Amino acid sequence: MDAGKTIVRHALVTGGGRGIGAAIALRLAADGLRVTVLGRNRGPVEALAARDSGRLHAVTADVADAAQVARALADAQARFGPVQVLVNNAGQAESAPFLKTDAGLWQRMLAVNLTGTMVCTQAVLPGMLEAGWGRVVNVASTAGLAGYAYVSAYCAAKHGVVGLTRALALELAARGVTVNAVCPGYTDTDLVRESVARVAAKTGRDPGDVRAEFAKTNPQGRLVTPGEVADAVSWLCGEGAGAVTGLSLPVCGGEVMQ
Repeated sequence: MDAGKTIVRHALVTGGGRGIGAAIALRLAADGLRVTVLGRNRGPVEALAARDSGRLHAVTADVADAAQVARALADAQARFGPVQVLVNNAGQAESAPFLKTDAGLWQRMLAVNLTGTMVCTQAVLPGMLEAGWGRVVNVASTAGLAGYAYVSAYCAAKHGVVGLTRALALELAARGVTVNAVCPGYTDTDLVRESVARVAAKTGRDPGDVRAEFAKTNPQGRLVTPGEVADAVSWLCGEGAGAVTGLSLPVCGGEVMQ
C-alpha cells in the first residue's frame, strides 16, 4: 500500500432505513466511508441509498437470520468490498407488564436486539480479523444500563448487548478490532413517536403531555436527536478511538452516568 494512499473504508449499518440508523449512515458517508444500509424492508433503505448512490448501497435481511445476513453481506461486499465497520443498530421495543410478557414477546426482543447483533458481528468479524483492523459499534440503550418498568424483555436484551460488547472487546483487544456500544436515551425518532401514540391511545392522555413525560427522563429536559447519536458513533468508528474498546457510552443528557 502506498504510504500516502487514502483508505476508503466500508461500513455496514443495520436498521439503517430510518431514525438513528439513517442518521448514522448519512454521517458515516459524510465522513468519507462507503456505507451499506441494511433493513428488513426494502423501501426505506433504498430511499436512503438513492440520496447518494455513490456512497450508499441498500440490502435487505432479517438480522436474526444468519442465511439472510450472509446473502446481504455478499451483496454489500460485491459493491464496496470487505466490511471494516459494523454498526449494529437494528432494534425493536415492545412494552408489557412482566406477567403479561409472553414467550413470543420475549423472543422477539431477544431476536432483533441481541441475536441480530451476534449474527451480524459473526458475519463480518472474520474479514476484520484478516485485515487486522475493525470497528464494531452496538447501538444499545440506556435500558442496557438501567431498568425501566414495563419493558423487561427489552431491558434484558439491551443488557445482553452491553454484556456482549464488554466480553467481545476483551476477546479482540489485541487483534486490531474495537467493540463499543452507544446507549441513547429517549430519542426523537419514529419509534418514540409511535410509543407516544400508543400510550396516548391507551390512556386517553394528550400526546404532547406523553411526549413531555418522555423528555423529562433526560435531565436536559428534551429528547436526544438522532444526529447526536450519530456523532458518538462516528467518533468510535474513527482512527482516533483506537484505544477505546469495551465502552458503553450513554447519550442521554445525564440520565445515566457511567
